[in-house]
Amino acid sequence: MSKLSRAAALLIAIAVALGTTIATLHAYPDGPVRVVVPFPPGGTADILSRLVSKRLEERLGKPFVIENMSGAGGMIGATSVAQAAPDGYTILLGTIATHGINNSVYKKMPYDAVKDFEPITVLASPPNVLIVHPSLPVKTVSELIEYAKNNPGVLNIGSTGIGGSPHMSGELLKAATKIDIKHVPYRGSAPMMSDLLGGHIKVAFDNLPTSLEHIRSGVIRALAVTSMNRFAGAPEIPAMAETIPGYEVIAWYGFLCPANTPRTTIDLLYRNVAEILKEELIRKRLEEMSAVPGGNSPAEFAKQIDLEIKKWKDVVAATGLQPE
Repeated sequence: MSKLSRAAALLIAIAVALGTTIATLHAYPDGPVRVVVPFPPGGTADILSRLVSKRLEERLGKPFVIENMSGAGGMIGATSVAQAAPDGYTILLGTIATHGINNSVYKKMPYDAVKDFEPITVLASPPNVLIVHPSLPVKTVSELIEYAKNNPGVLNIGSTGIGGSPHMSGELLKAATKIDIKHVPYRGSAPMMSDLLGGHIKVAFDNLPTSLEHIRSGVIRALAVTSMNRFAGAPEIPAMAETIPGYEVIAWYGFLCPANTPRTTIDLLYRNVAEILKEELIRKRLEEMSAVPGGNSPAEFAKQIDLEIKKWKDVVAATGLQPE
């Protein structure tokens, strides 16, 4: 083959490769995208996923279909996504549990939180809130601690599931105050809230966005948020750190794809989600939910996951919690 022929063949190959890359970039998505929420409907993870997915549908012109796949602290849904084809058509709504806490509270993980996923971006970060049934005669964190110490083993404290940030909020409270209060895990926020409203449990930790309506209607009482300072969206609720110095638990929710998803797809999703989170109506909705908008880059999100895994390993060791 002559030099001219080889050069021509090389140019054709480059053109084909570029054409394929451009076509692939513009073609995605060319069908429905599945968004796996590893928790039941009605909770913060579900609400945030639907809020952002609806706007992705409108921007990208294809359905973004929510699939709730709950169980095992979010690990059932997360495992499903880790094992899915890395083509951008399966997205996980990951959390501080699936990509942080679970590494320390479960002896064996069915996926690798780092190696099996490509982070896209955090959607939002809301605090948790300590809530009680109005029949419980306490109005502050200090009064709850005193009541629990005077009535050891009497109170149950509900959470949205083993390994979630509400669960760990309760473990930190128990470790910091040495109170005897039994953890009762539920399969999500909705069933837990139902039992709290019915008085079957008297104390719970939940994500603030899913509890705020009940708090403001007066059917449950908020004692404190788990952020270091009072939250701007609900400044009337004290911070736990006002009673327990240094206490802080911040939940987060973010989109991730299976490992080896094309970088062009990850970048396209990141750019669109980041722009959605800057929209005035979306920011207003997140503010109403008492959630801080996200939008960090895939690289920044990856570093955040690394830090969460290390942080909760230390916290679990400090609380004496035995892995499941």
